[in-house]
Amino acid sequence: MTMTAPFISPADIVAATQTWLEKAVIGLNLCPFAKAPFVKEQIRYVVSQARTPEDLLKDLISELETLAEANPEQIETTLLIHPAVLLDFLDYNDFLDVADGALEDLDLDGQIQVASFHPDYQFAGTEVDDIENYTNRSPFPMLHLLREESVDKAVLSFPDADAIYEKNMETMRTLGHEGWRRLFSTHGKK
Repeated sequence: MTMTAPFISPADIVAATQTWLEKAVIGLNLCPFAKAPFVKEQIRYVVSQARTPEDLLKDLISELETLAEANPEQIETTLLIHPAVLLDFLDYNDFLDVADGALEDLDLDGQIQVASFHPDYQFAGTEVDDIENYTNRSPFPMLHLLREESVDKAVLSFPDADAIYEKNMETMRTLGHEGWRRLFSTHGKK
């Protein structure tokens, strides 16, 4: 069965992604390194029109090259959002090997890494709806392209960076499914 996404404008896709970043990733402190590039507007948001994994790979290669060549003061990181392809999480997960292969083919392995976010993200060993999976659940499938040098600097400046994963799991367990829904509810804004 082929899954297709309803049409949503690229501007609305970026806006939803920014809301997710602000409320979940930054608001819940799921990534203590995300706030600075967000506030400094150093995140490049690219909405891929790809409808096949092959076309997405072309977009990924282009964005990897763009990030590698860009001044980090201008573009610190890229979110390659692909709302019309790899909607099935298992297909998306398989594509991550293709993404890693592209890094190697471009000799960017060790310079850039790809982090994964998907609306149906599921960590190995969890049930589909376990709240812990929501740490990596984004409004649309996306590939987060990160500069390894920036990641290394951030980790060095953050005490106990290895504990972020466990802290995130605890945050999500405390928040629960209802708390997650309220976070994105249009009612009851603070």
